[in-house]
Amino acid sequence: MSKIKYSLFIILAIATYQNMEAQKKRTADYGIKFGILNSGRNNAITDVPGVKVGHVTITEGDSVNTGVTAIVPHQGNIFQEKVPAAIYIGNGFGKLTGYSQVEELGNIETPVILTNTLSVPVAAEALIEYTLSLPDNAGVMSVNPVVGETNDAGLNQIRKRVITKEHVLQAIRNAETGPVREGNTGAGTGTVCFGFKGGIGTASRILPKERGAYTVGVLVQTNFGGILQINGVPVGQELGKYKFSRIPDEYKEDGSCMVVIMTDAPLDSRNLKRLASRAMAGIARTGGMTSNSSGDYAVAVSTAEKNRVPYLSKTKLQDVQLLRNEEMDLLFEAVIESTEEAIINSLFAAETTTGKYKFTIEALPVDKTIEIMKKYKRIE
Repeated sequence: MSKIKYSLFIILAIATYQNMEAQKKRTADYGIKFGILNSGRNNAITDVPGVKVGHVTITEGDSVNTGVTAIVPHQGNIFQEKVPAAIYIGNGFGKLTGYSQVEELGNIETPVILTNTLSVPVAAEALIEYTLSLPDNAGVMSVNPVVGETNDAGLNQIRKRVITKEHVLQAIRNAETGPVREGNTGAGTGTVCFGFKGGIGTASRILPKERGAYTVGVLVQTNFGGILQINGVPVGQELGKYKFSRIPDEYKEDGSCMVVIMTDAPLDSRNLKRLASRAMAGIARTGGMTSNSSGDYAVAVSTAEKNRVPYLSKTKLQDVQLLRNEEMDLLFEAVIESTEEAIINSLFAAETTTGKYKFTIEALPVDKTIEIMKKYKRIE
């Protein structure tokens, strides 16, 4: 073997090893399985054909830990080819923008952006700029940007409002198919979940061939509280960290959960709203309680190409194919399983972070968690 070929072999081997090490942070690699359905190739929202995810992560010393995550439903002009969509509100203590038009018209016309609470306006402005800049949109006079958020003020100097339009536009430009970075990244950079470091998490499920072989992908931005459970195991209690453990001095990490659901199943906004509502069951399975100060929202989108809504049309009627109500149950299960796993993935991937005033949030102790799971015989 030549020196050049040997060197390339070593580089590839190191890259593969590093990638494997990173993947070990995911629950599936520890033998933890959620539910009955199989995941997609990447076990990510990007397993839905055409869906892309991009992040911009912003850290400055110990004071700034924040970012932007962009979820792009398809690779065309989304304004010109809108996608059927719905938004479900589990608990409305949040600042999600774009809700009323999605509720009224049943579609989304921009990428979905996740960021921190005080950056929603600048993210909406960036989405408008992005949409108006596309060549086919020269005559567009109205844009409904969809932006969700969680409050990362515990680890981030949120009042500095460091996120700019360029950060949001860069997240859209960064969007790719394939594996999705999780944990301390993008909109999850400064979030806290169950008293541990939260972040971005994702997972997917594929229905059996005889049920349509549809894919459901979920991405979460976890920043909420409760009593952590993994596959029914009381991990939070075993670790001695959970809400209400020290009444009245329990930790105050409640700060929202954003769930974005993509599927290639042909659904209209009515059944997408039903689908979105099942994300709350996934949150509940992890021990989340949608507390008073938690803004818990689920955005559900169907990417089915035949059902996209053209901005302009020469016909008065739109032909669509819709899955029957009786076929929704397995999709509901797919959302519940994917949401549950995505939340736990966000915890497994997150890293200990120090924020403003030297305030530190520890990562979930994965080794101890695995020991607890073995104790309860959930894994070998």
